[in-house]
Amino acid sequence: MSISVKDVEHVAKLARLSLTDEEKEQFTGQLNAILKYAEKLNELDTDNVQPTTHVLQIHNVMREDENRPSLPIEKVLRNAPDEEDDQIRVPAVLE
Repeated sequence: MSISVKDVEHVAKLARLSLTDEEKEQFTGQLNAILKYAEKLNELDTDNVQPTTHVLQIHNVMREDENRPSLPIEKVLRNAPDEEDDQIRVPAVLE
């Protein structure tokens, strides 16, 4: 597979980029070099390689869900700019 100047022009149009003719040629060469390098991966023997989603073994660390006391309402409302009926009052967003 190779990238043509037409492909570069198409992607540039989608990205709303205006490229000079030199830039089109430059990007065509660079993208083809990337694809050529990626094709080398096809030469590797991966038959005995287990599929992975990450190179490191990562596990979610979850804590137990346990009840804990909340902050007292008086302490919470001390930081509120305005309060009403033990609730934080915010400006209306709907008319």
